Amino acid sequence: MFYWKDLTSVPQGFGPSVVTIGNFDGVHRGHQRVLEQLTDAAAQRQGHAVVISFEPHPAKVHRPEQAPELIMGLEDRIVTLATTGIQALLMMHYTLDFAAQTPEEFVQSVFVDTLQAKAVVIGHDVRFGRNNSGDLTTMQELGDRLGFEVIVIDDFGSSRPLGVNEADGERRCSSTWVREALEAGDVATAARILGRPHRMRGEVVHGAARGRSLGFPTANLAPAASGYIPADGIYAGWLIDSTQVRWPAAISVGSNPTFEGVSRQVEAHVIDRPVEDADAFDLYGQTVVVEFVSRLRGMVAYKGAEALVEQMRHDVDQTRNVLSTEQRASG
Repeated sequence: MFYWKDLTSVPQGFGPSVVTIGNFDGVHRGHQRVLEQLTDAAAQRQGHAVVISFEPHPAKVHRPEQAPELIMGLEDRIVTLATTGIQALLMMHYTLDFAAQTPEEFVQSVFVDTLQAKAVVIGHDVRFGRNNSGDLTTMQELGDRLGFEVIVIDDFGSSRPLGVNEADGERRCSSTWVREALEAGDVATAARILGRPHRMRGEVVHGAARGRSLGFPTANLAPAASGYIPADGIYAGWLIDSTQVRWPAAISVGSNPTFEGVSRQVEAHVIDRPVEDADAFDLYGQTVVVEFVSRLRGMVAYKGAEALVEQMRHDVDQTRNVLSTEQRASG
């Protein structure tokens, strides 16, 4: 996949292309349906399938105090988009100056002059250009005048075709729905909407070493780790190290209420390590990925370390069972 950060990075004469535009936060199963239609349309028209997205999220520029917390960081968004079959990603730097372009200026410079678009794949609710003044009708008029086809996709991503619980009705897959599930700690529903487990990415940093002293050493993610932090609690999941090895892990999110003065953090205890010597399994300084599979319980304050250790042993047993069941189901 080609990855460009601005229009000047696109090779001269690139094209023809079929393009779509959006934030694609989470690259959930609804997004994946759009990208399937994009790649199919590009193949039919012998063009490159191109996604145009933005960094930072436009809401962070226009209304930073109301901007949603992002489901995934930029690196994971790029990596995930690269798995969808698109040929190129144009990640445009979003500023107030950029947002001041008229709909026609934006379409002319990006779609026509730079990408030589033969077709544009969009939804009924598309908005673009200064003050979001461009809509579907605008795009169709520009397509007629500037020589590209407009392919309108129907509302997509209702829950039933995507395998999400029928109790959710016909709710449309959305980034908002993913955030709601994560806020509730329902990482299983988030995974069904996303089509994969929710993940965070960050550097492993030193903590208070309290877990190590209790016999459960943890990899603590730096506060700057990317990805939406789910509700406080204990989760079964995976830790993927810098060599891409996946380790089963019991993951703790939150401040440990058994001990005072502990700030909110995400830490993963790798279970069934191959060696007894903890120093031989040193993750400090590595950038790792933590995947959340299932929430085991909420955070509870225990009366002393002994009761906490007993619960942690139970959490590890549960984690092992959950992950073995997941592996059997997927394999």
